[in-house]
Amino acid sequence: MKIISYNVNGIRAAIQKGFLTWLQEENPDIICLQELKAEIDQVNVSEIEALGYEVYWHSAQKKGYSGVAIWTKIKPIQVTIGCGVEKYDLEGRVLRADFEGFSVMSVYMPSGSSGEERQDFKMKWLADFYEYIENLKKEIPHLIISGDYNICHRAIDIHNPKSNANSSGFLPEERAWMESFINNGFIDSFRHINAEPHHYSWWSYRAGARAKNLGWRIDYHLVSESLRERIAHAQILPEAKHSDHCPVVVHLK
Repeated sequence: MKIISYNVNGIRAAIQKGFLTWLQEENPDIICLQELKAEIDQVNVSEIEALGYEVYWHSAQKKGYSGVAIWTKIKPIQVTIGCGVEKYDLEGRVLRADFEGFSVMSVYMPSGSSGEERQDFKMKWLADFYEYIENLKKEIPHLIISGDYNICHRAIDIHNPKSNANSSGFLPEERAWMESFINNGFIDSFRHINAEPHHYSWWSYRAGARAKNLGWRIDYHLVSESLRERIAHAQILPEAKHSDHCPVVVHLK
């Protein structure tokens, strides 16, 4: 089973850049999308369904902002929109699909890069999301939390850790949260397979960062420890260029 997570930075723009042709070629069983920046009625859903996908969508209340989706070829038992906290659900940040034996979440965690107010919002989100997952694990032990975490976990996950030591996305408190969250029952599926440096999932549009591979790894599939033996492969697909992010993939037996 192949699961992809991809922050598309605007689904309509990505489609104009050949996203649906790419999707047909990659042919994942499930794709989790973030930062859609569109309502479901602003895209041609029939084109997606023609590729064999059921389409589930959670938009932000604010137009042209945030939003997550799950497109799946496997029929879910249940789909849950949001995490039950209004201020986060209004921003379209969490969507979960439950299948036989496992659940997949598409999550778009807040960025704090625009200033102190949003950084404070991000830190509150991290604390609340931790608690939300703690409670959810009691009900659903086999979780795959896929998405844009907006955090580089370790120095290996960012092109210049020294100069970014005080940058949102690589702050000590964010990295400590990531360490604690993973250690509390999850596997970073990419690092489970690949311990090499210079693998990133996001690049700034400035100064030719992508061509120089000056990136950040902020997109993850965190897989419950209970599914460890099912992780067959994981990879990052930097050649897919529909966004400033690229897709990340996990294959489960």
